[in-house]
Amino acid sequence: MGDAHAAGIGDFLRVNMAPVMFAALVLFLLLGYPVAFALAANGLLFALVGIELGMFQENFLQALPERIYGTMNNDVLLAIPFFTFMGLVLERSGMAEDLLDTIGQLFGPVRGGLAYAVIFVGALLAATTGVVAASVISMGLISLPIMLRYGYDRRLASGVIAASGTLAQIIPPSLVLIVLADQLGRSVGDMYEGAFIPGLVLAALYAGYVFLVTIVYPKRAPGLPPEAQTLRDADGKTRRFSLLVVAILSFCVAYAYMKLYTKVDAGADFVVLTMSIMVGVSLVIALINKMLGLKLLSRMTEQVIFVMVPPLALIFLVLGTIFIGVATPTEGGAMGAAGAILLAFSKRRLSFELLKQATESTAKLSAFVLFILVGARVFSLTFYGVNGHVWVEHLLVGLPGGATGFLIVVNVMVFLLAFFLDFFELAFIVVPLLGPAAEKLGIDLIWFGVILGVNMQTSFMHPPFGFALFFLRSVAPKHRYKDKVTGLQMEPVTTGQIYWGAVPFVVIQCIMVALVIIFPKMVMHYKASAIQLDQKSIDKQFDSIQIPGLGGGGSMPGLDLNAPPTLNLK
Repeated sequence: MGDAHAAGIGDFLRVNMAPVMFAALVLFLLLGYPVAFALAANGLLFALVGIELGMFQENFLQALPERIYGTMNNDVLLAIPFFTFMGLVLERSGMAEDLLDTIGQLFGPVRGGLAYAVIFVGALLAATTGVVAASVISMGLISLPIMLRYGYDRRLASGVIAASGTLAQIIPPSLVLIVLADQLGRSVGDMYEGAFIPGLVLAALYAGYVFLVTIVYPKRAPGLPPEAQTLRDADGKTRRFSLLVVAILSFCVAYAYMKLYTKVDAGADFVVLTMSIMVGVSLVIALINKMLGLKLLSRMTEQVIFVMVPPLALIFLVLGTIFIGVATPTEGGAMGAAGAILLAFSKRRLSFELLKQATESTAKLSAFVLFILVGARVFSLTFYGVNGHVWVEHLLVGLPGGATGFLIVVNVMVFLLAFFLDFFELAFIVVPLLGPAAEKLGIDLIWFGVILGVNMQTSFMHPPFGFALFFLRSVAPKHRYKDKVTGLQMEPVTTGQIYWGAVPFVVIQCIMVALVIIFPKMVMHYKASAIQLDQKSIDKQFDSIQIPGLGGGGSMPGLDLNAPPTLNLK
């Protein structure tokens, strides 16, 4: 009976090795084992089982050192420590504080102005740091006390801060997009360019939600009182109109230059390059006004320009060079890291302690990513060796509804998995299994990667396991405290308020997934900047090539290509 039972188990495993292996991985993760070790142990365990059952060739394990070395030798992944270091240096250099203070003054009098400022600064920090933790913690420390001081609803304030911090997931230079591009076998530059417009649209949807709240519940997001607006001229006026004039003039100059002197006329390239020229023109105007004492610009206008130019310049340095093809993402990350050090130095905030903290944090995150990737390599070697990828492909390709049904099922599955797994785990475990099936269905993998990137963004916002919520909880007041400005006793922010504040933004992120699926041109514009090859011209050039001795001009005497090869040993 024992032998028959063992034989039955063996037969079951032979037929269902792939799903059992995947289920065992989920069990290991639910038991709380570290992801990297759970992946590697699961792969080695089932490799031994497969060898015993005759399903897995032990020679496959000889490829394991080469796969691990290939991971360590991957130049694309070098962009992760570069962008992480850049974001941490900028976060510690006080750039976020300066931006939030200035933009908060700019939008302050408007209802919901502080929330708009947080979203705007969150998008800027996302485009310069790419690190969710840095964005959420910075804005939580700086803007949350101010929003509570002036009567913002605690759920709205915490939700806006957490959601704006997660924009670093989808707006380049995102670490998620680097990993997705690597796992899908596509260019990081194309992934960045494809995700640029969806990231901006998502930020606009956040602002739209705040606008609706201010219309329906105006007391939940009041404007700043006059005494809190400090950026005024000597006569007490703010004169925001001068900033609008500078913006329009700079845009006209930049647009005219792009249309007259460049061939770029659409897509993320056009947006980034136009924005960079606008920054340059506005900076020149502000410098001339300040140096010559013309007093054409208000104090607020000058402050906004001088505060926003450094991060916008860094955005062009990183994204602009990548989009126009001057630098690879790894080179762009290196330039961004160097630029962040220069910005910190220019603000006189560069210190050995700052560099030490940023370097240590970068090393920890990079080691975390690398260990998960090595574990995923071990797991995938066994999974592919037992034809698990074939099982997944047949399972997904055979779904009703074709490509549409595949996208719906995959996005629902990723959304549910995001409750328990973070984006690195999803990217290294799930995405490599989904990519081949998507490609077989004719789905563009850059578009598919951006859809997954927006969807995996919810992993940071899901109550109760969202990391952005944990980051905000760590800096939000847990007890009653005395406000430094007003001297009033303020109530704490509860965990429940943070969770409920995140729910509307999770819904917005799901809506954004649907919009990217329905309007693929938001992503597919990246193909407009790709090098287009004329196949007819290529064929014509090959036809014109004449090999000596095959007809046409000049044959080589004594050369007979039809004769069998001979070896002369004399």
